[in-house]
Amino acid sequence: MKRIDCRGSAIEACATDQGTIVGPLMTELVGFDELTPYRGGWCGNEIFSTAFAPSTRQKARQLTFQFGEQLRKEGYRGYFELDFLIDKKTNDIWLGELNPRITGASSMTNHAAFAHADAPLFLFHLLEFSKAKFKLDVDELNARWADPSMIDSWSQMVIKHTDDSVDILTDAPQTGIYRMLEDGRVVYDRFDYHRRAVEAENEAFFLRILQPGDYRYEGADLGILVTRGRSMTNGFRLNERGKKWIHGIKSAFSAKPLTMAEPSPEFADPAFKIM
Repeated sequence: MKRIDCRGSAIEACATDQGTIVGPLMTELVGFDELTPYRGGWCGNEIFSTAFAPSTRQKARQLTFQFGEQLRKEGYRGYFELDFLIDKKTNDIWLGELNPRITGASSMTNHAAFAHADAPLFLFHLLEFSKAKFKLDVDELNARWADPSMIDSWSQMVIKHTDDSVDILTDAPQTGIYRMLEDGRVVYDRFDYHRRAVEAENEAFFLRILQPGDYRYEGADLGILVTRGRSMTNGFRLNERGKKWIHGIKSAFSAKPLTMAEPSPEFADPAFKIM
């Protein structure tokens, strides 16, 4: 990452006995000051049909399939995710890392339109370990999942506390559906536990992580915000709508400062003599 000028991307797959099933290529939100205090820190993903050039998407899927097939030869089965680094000048694809597990991007893959049309990718992971006999047409499934018409547009932002401070939360926005008003204010609209309840781009699903009474410290996860549409520009910067959502959610948190620890009785007593 230090030697090339690249964009981060993520793609998930599942190595089954019948072959490797590959999900769509996603963008990554990385290092935004509004979301994370960590330079280069992952802070979300976008899934949409035109993420990167068609040739890049096809190549990434091909490389992921080949990677999965090699994992199968070595005895690995189940869910995995690859981070790719895509060179902005040449579109060359470099492997960033392998995560042989469910990841922070898995909710994006498993709630996309293709997952509702066929089955969530995680279901194939469960099927592989169920000991049930099954037969899949992996080529047909992968071809369908590569079809841009099967991919709808969503974004998730992982919101952390970015200030260098520690306090105790007294109030935190509850999990549910929020609405952005015309003046940019964000207000709670209704309870729901599923992002599919988000009906338009002026709505978002917020999953609260920290609750009242919890310590809020630099880097603490406040919650995850899921919206329809994109949260970044084509230049991979936060768009204005994304910034308003972040500000609106963060503004709903309030906290009290830490109280100073009371001295123990022996040190509080002025008659106590220190030897």
